[in-house]
Amino acid sequence: MSATASRRALLLGSAGLAGSALSTALGARDGVSRTAGARIKLGLNAYSFDKPLRAGSTTLADLVAFCARNGIEGLDATGYYFPGYPKVPSDDSIFALKRTAFVNGVAISGTGVRNDFAVADAPARRADVQLVKDWVVAAAKLGAPLLRVFTGRKVPDGYTFDQVVKWMAPDFQECAEYGRRHGVVLGLQNHNDFLRTADETIRVLEAVGSDWFGLVLDVGSLRQGDPYAEIEKLLPYAVSWQLKENVGYGAKEVPTDLHKVKAIIDRGGYRGFLPLETLGEGDPTVKVERFLAQVRKVFRV
Repeated sequence: MSATASRRALLLGSAGLAGSALSTALGARDGVSRTAGARIKLGLNAYSFDKPLRAGSTTLADLVAFCARNGIEGLDATGYYFPGYPKVPSDDSIFALKRTAFVNGVAISGTGVRNDFAVADAPARRADVQLVKDWVVAAAKLGAPLLRVFTGRKVPDGYTFDQVVKWMAPDFQECAEYGRRHGVVLGLQNHNDFLRTADETIRVLEAVGSDWFGLVLDVGSLRQGDPYAEIEKLLPYAVSWQLKENVGYGAKEVPTDLHKVKAIIDRGGYRGFLPLETLGEGDPTVKVERFLAQVRKVFRV
């Protein structure tokens, strides 16, 4: 046990809270240190409304109102949907959304950017490091504790996965340290691109090795084996989710077994937001409300 973990256990023991009350302190290479047990807060990922947001017929403020009407506690206000992205929005724009969310009782649970640290071009990676840093500041102003990021689209031609991780990890470490200084956790989303399996995802998380760098667990992007076994393996690293309607077995999609997901969370423990994301054709309002009802029935939230 590390010196930090030993001190924490001593303090907890003296307060009579050791053992069942709190989980054992975990190092950066073991997962997220948090109180034992499960406590779920439902959220909405803005990407569910991608088409109307990009068309301008829906705004992030509209999604705050949608969350308020439907009793959804948090909104992942993805950066793509702020005017002028990838440029950081004005303070006026950020603060207007922040106030709208506050007076409606909806938390801004996170935001996100679309970076690519898997490219071989070092100047391109440096530009995306700056993109992440800029949006760390925007997230802090927004009151969002989480900034969602990505690894990249693929292993570039002529390189191996291991080589890419070696140059990617320092970029993420730099961004995570910047996030720490602004009070914003970076959440890496596995996306069936550069990262295709739980083991690959854990490899990157542990290579970065920061308490300010965790996982956005995307249940729909684990397609190389049993998705539920993969979810369970990744659960200890999760700081947020993308709970999608479907999981994948290779190219085949089937409805997500919410009972299995809940059982995994109940066994392993997770506290925080569980953002829903619906994809595909159809009215997003209808799709989200239908999926929300299914999730509520199973999770009883």
